[in-house]
Amino acid sequence: MLASLPAVHAVLSGATVTEEPRKTIRVVAAVVERDGRYLITQRRANAVLPELWEFPGGRVEDRESDNEALVRELDERLGVSASVGELISFVSHPYEKYTVDLYLYQCRIPDDATLACHAVKDYRWVTSDEFDRYPFTPADEASMNELLGEA
Repeated sequence: MLASLPAVHAVLSGATVTEEPRKTIRVVAAVVERDGRYLITQRRANAVLPELWEFPGGRVEDRESDNEALVRELDERLGVSASVGELISFVSHPYEKYTVDLYLYQCRIPDDATLACHAVKDYRWVTSDEFDRYPFTPADEASMNELLGEA
């Protein structure tokens, strides 16, 4: 299980960065594990980075804590309530026009929760060995590589 890794990792993933100041977007995501499988979601076709996979979560809004954002995002995207645990990873990834600061938290959802695709195209429960079968967003991929010791 990923939780057995050291508590917090940070990495600046490799990408070309211009000298111009860029907007930074704070994003939170959940590592939800059940029976050795991890919950991942697929972005919708009309989203930025369409149809790529990621850990469920989203942007932190103004005056919102990471915890509040994760609870809101999992409800909006999958229709489930979540309890947020400890921070397990941080990745800062520069894209062409902005930088994403991704904070990955250990989270739990009720065992009897029924997930629904409200603001995602799809979701899957996968083992860490299956991650490479899914094209992930660059920030999520950098975070996964750090957690799995492949950075």
